[in-house]
Amino acid sequence: MSQDDEDYVYDEASGEWRPASEMTAAAQPQAVVVRDASGTELADGDSVVLIKDLKVKGAGQTLKQGTVIRSIRLTDNPEEIDCRHEAIKGLVLRTEFVRKR
Repeated sequence: MSQDDEDYVYDEASGEWRPASEMTAAAQPQAVVVRDASGTELADGDSVVLIKDLKVKGAGQTLKQGTVIRSIRLTDNPEEIDCRHEAIKGLVLRTEFVRKR
């Protein structure tokens, strides 16, 4: 089979016919890298430490600097992590305020 026999797919975004192999490669989701305040990569299940006092909206509570948050979960947003804390359910923290433990 020669290069000329390759299937082509119409790309609506660009308005061009592109090789099918190129379109499937472009459709692959890119792995999102989530980093803490110091640039260390975070993963599901990691423990993090708060680097500053944070007032929690809706809870009327402040989480103090140095508080350890265990078993984080990554979200679709690389700047936010989903957390559990014994006093606050459904806690979402910005990665700029945490450091990997």
